Amino acid sequence: GQTVYLKLRDGGRTIEDWLFCADPLTDVCGGMKMANGTNAMRDPPFPGTRARSAALVRGLYHEAQAYVERRAARSDADPPAARDLRMEALAEVLDGERIVQHHTHRHNDIATVLRLRDEFGFRLVIQHGTESWKLAEEIAAAGVPVSITFIDAPGGKEETLDWSLEIGAILERAGVDVAFNTDDYITDSRLLLRAAALAVRNGMSRTAALEALTLVPARMLGLEDRVGSLEAGKDADFVVLSGDPFSVYTTVEQTWVEGRLIYDRSNPEHRRYAVGGHNVYRTSAEEEQALRRLLEEEGR
Repeated sequence: GQTVYLKLRDGGRTIEDWLFCADPLTDVCGGMKMANGTNAMRDPPFPGTRARSAALVRGLYHEAQAYVERRAARSDADPPAARDLRMEALAEVLDGERIVQHHTHRHNDIATVLRLRDEFGFRLVIQHGTESWKLAEEIAAAGVPVSITFIDAPGGKEETLDWSLEIGAILERAGVDVAFNTDDYITDSRLLLRAAALAVRNGMSRTAALEALTLVPARMLGLEDRVGSLEAGKDADFVVLSGDPFSVYTTVEQTWVEGRLIYDRSNPEHRRYAVGGHNVYRTSAEEEQALRRLLEEEGR
């Protein structure tokens, strides 16, 4: 399925306000999510086996190639052709405009994805990559980055039995660009710094771990010209921390988005809503007074 890249800008009221791209009608505003392994081995309409899953995807890529060739062969004198939005999205993948974010865990499934990438030449990011450490040299040779699910690796999947705390270190030594992700859509994103800290504790360099939270994921999305590092001309999105990024005692002091201060921990009005979960609530007058006293004590 097609993905869309959003930035949670302050004051945004619609999806269009949060898009990275300028015009959703003409620009490619995201990537392409694909999956193999047990996710594809379900009841119909899913393929049911790993082999059928790979054959289905290969067939779709061949269809997209034929669609692109027919479109290129048309002349201005030809009548307008019927549009196939599914094929157009895959054509953007083949043209390198959409990056494939591929859910894959086991080493044999990763190898299948690498073969498809070699055959069709699309841009690829391995997501999860539980057994990527077994193919570190092959992944490095292909120049494919890996985004690891670290803190909340799916414990209910047999595919994750060979997960290792040393994945990041092994991939780094092989020369693979590494990032961290979470399978949770909100709450576990708070733990990305903890994921990097665990990787450092298990052999990953501090530099690579920090880049795995900043510049590398920006490259994985094709957004490195906008975000991922503080450079002239970029969006000026950053956080100010109270200490070592990999310390459990470190807190976020400020958050800046596009050069604007969005969150300031010293501001009670900002801190009130920094609940880190699903619900936003308003404090009572007594709770607000207690919060102000706490902030005053911390400032001493």
